[in-house]
Amino acid sequence: MTLTLEDRAAGCLVGAAVGDALGGPVEGWSPDQIVERHGGRVHGIVGPWHEDWRTARPIAPYHKGDGHVTDDTLMTHALVRVYEAVRDHLDAYAVAEHLVPDLMTNPRWIPELEARALPLQRIFLAEKWIVSRLHYGHVDPREAGSGNIVNCGAAMYMAPVGIVNAGNPQGAYAEALDIAGAHQSSYGREAAGVFAAAVAAACRPGATASSVVDTALELAKDGTREAIAAVCEVAARHRDFESALGPLRAAVAPYDSVGPDYRSPSLGARRPSRLHAIEELPVALGMLVVSDGAYEGSVLGAVNYGRDCDSIATMAGAISGALEGARAVPPAWAKEVAEASRLDLHAPAAALAAVAREVFARDRARRRAHEAAFSSIAGPR
Repeated sequence: MTLTLEDRAAGCLVGAAVGDALGGPVEGWSPDQIVERHGGRVHGIVGPWHEDWRTARPIAPYHKGDGHVTDDTLMTHALVRVYEAVRDHLDAYAVAEHLVPDLMTNPRWIPELEARALPLQRIFLAEKWIVSRLHYGHVDPREAGSGNIVNCGAAMYMAPVGIVNAGNPQGAYAEALDIAGAHQSSYGREAAGVFAAAVAAACRPGATASSVVDTALELAKDGTREAIAAVCEVAARHRDFESALGPLRAAVAPYDSVGPDYRSPSLGARRPSRLHAIEELPVALGMLVVSDGAYEGSVLGAVNYGRDCDSIATMAGAISGALEGARAVPPAWAKEVAEASRLDLHAPAAALAAVAREVFARDRARRRAHEAAFSSIAGPR
């Protein structure tokens, strides 16, 4: 069966949102703690870690669980809205001119707050940074990410860039790097580019988990490339996520600056470095390899890995969803997440696919104009 652009966009964005919602309630915990809390591995939507989620630390007052998406999905949908407004490729200036005002001025239903609020009131400090730097500090958008902590904050919402550049990983990589310059630096920005490229590569006809990883390795630089290579080499030895949980963590540990205790980061955590990588993207790609691209295996492996597993599952869900299309995402999960989060999960995907078609038409016209200009400049040979 040939998948259409619309199929892949829906698989990607719905898959990312469902992965986000499944990972949210166990974020920050270890695989062993997850087993102890839930009496085994998580195999679907579960409730909050703490019954008294409104006051429980360290995550109060967020209602994580019960099918609620987190900031990963809120930011992903916000970027889709920027594409809808611009209807062309984006850059760091689009973040300043469109994304920041949207976060600051348009109240929306925030599932984890169970209230209508500005997205700015839900996103964390690493994302509030772009508002502070761009709106209040008037920093050049291309440089605004410098000085922010280096984490997965920019990478977690770059899936739309991959869909707009479907089949063109190099274009997705370059565009995401430009956009993410407003938000991140160092290996956080690099991961944003590689994640977008992985989504674009997953949209290629005949793409596999292996071909997606190969494309990521071709484009990734420094510690990000080394971390992906190390994790995916280990992942190739496993065929179920249960056996892979510990080995994947051990493989990524030398590149992860956070350290063994996710809730008590090391002194060197999240600082710029050419030697390090965010943990989330290599592990997401590793789980993709373990499951041979299958959506459920990729996402459940990411969820049960723990640590920053909502973002890991967001990335794994986006890539595997783009590979397999919307049919790969269990309909019951998608329905429950949409209802619990009060979100139409399919509308952003449909809107993004329409924009992607328009952008491709513009790219083709621009390419033809370039060819004509270059032929005239170069003359006959």
